[in-house]
Amino acid sequence: MGIKRGSTLAAVAAVVALTATACGGGGSDAGSAKPAGAAAQAAGAGAGADSSYGSDYGSGAGAGSGYGAAGDAGAGSGPAGQLAVAETDKAGPVITDSAGLTLYRFDKDTAEPPKSNCDGDCAKAWPPVPAGAGAAAGIDAKLLGEVVRSDGTKQLTVAGWPAYRYAKDTKAGDVNGQGVGGTWFALAPDGKKAAKPAAGGGGAAPAPATPEPKPEGAQPVQAGLSVATNPKLGEHVVDGNGMTVYRFKPDSAWPMVSKCTGDCLAKWPVVPPVDKANVKGITLKNFSVLDRPDGRKQQSIDCWPVYTFAGDKKPGDANGQGVGGQWYAISPEGKLITAS
Repeated sequence: MGIKRGSTLAAVAAVVALTATACGGGGSDAGSAKPAGAAAQAAGAGAGADSSYGSDYGSGAGAGSGYGAAGDAGAGSGPAGQLAVAETDKAGPVITDSAGLTLYRFDKDTAEPPKSNCDGDCAKAWPPVPAGAGAAAGIDAKLLGEVVRSDGTKQLTVAGWPAYRYAKDTKAGDVNGQGVGGTWFALAPDGKKAAKPAAGGGGAAPAPATPEPKPEGAQPVQAGLSVATNPKLGEHVVDGNGMTVYRFKPDSAWPMVSKCTGDCLAKWPVVPPVDKANVKGITLKNFSVLDRPDGRKQQSIDCWPVYTFAGDKKPGDANGQGVGGQWYAISPEGKLITAS
């Protein structure tokens, strides 16, 4: 790793630039910091050694399951994780799951009382979203609920309306189910039918105040990143909502690669890009954005992709710390906070 490695990096730069810019050095375990409290331990250390997501990331299903059967990248019935709001050209602001897939409502369902009328083949084309999702900025948590389906499973509801994915949405930002059959519509953040406002001010809802139009599938930028103090973790990074930010040990910084995909993202949502002006107390060294293969953009700190944890329900929670011996909170320098 000597001083003269610059010539080697220059030779590789043209290839790595396709996935990361100005990010290099360090292996998947490089950089760690000790927690401040003596009581802090790596929960589950050594567990899940054979799982790339850790033993507690979600359903425990293999890589071929999750959002579609093997060979099919379409939306499936996995957990939604932390919901988000995305701006689309086709339908305006819509609710998405943690993987960026659009959620829909069905006109033949009812909201008062909540009831799903999509079963059998309908549910294959429109997989119901399981109950238990979390609300991110832009979504009122009080609107989220659940309904028991005819098969006994619990389905997420938004303002009483059962929520679904669409099998023909294959990547983040797709809104292929909008208007299908005149009965299927993307869910707006308030649970109503999503609709792009008409030009000139008419339409179902006012356009969100943004400085410029966003491309379809664009993610909302979080309010920022800052530093919080926890008795066990010491100083650690939190997002704009005060939620603990984590790193995944199997990821790499050079080249910058995220190994958390599919069902993993339902439990570990990516941190979307953050403007440097909204970053406080955190290193801006190699503060760059990863273009993920699924079309999403993910913030990195010192070239390490960063995430939040769906199991953290309120600011100050750090329930993801040490999960499977793979997931750890990070210091303001971007290093893992783990036991020595």
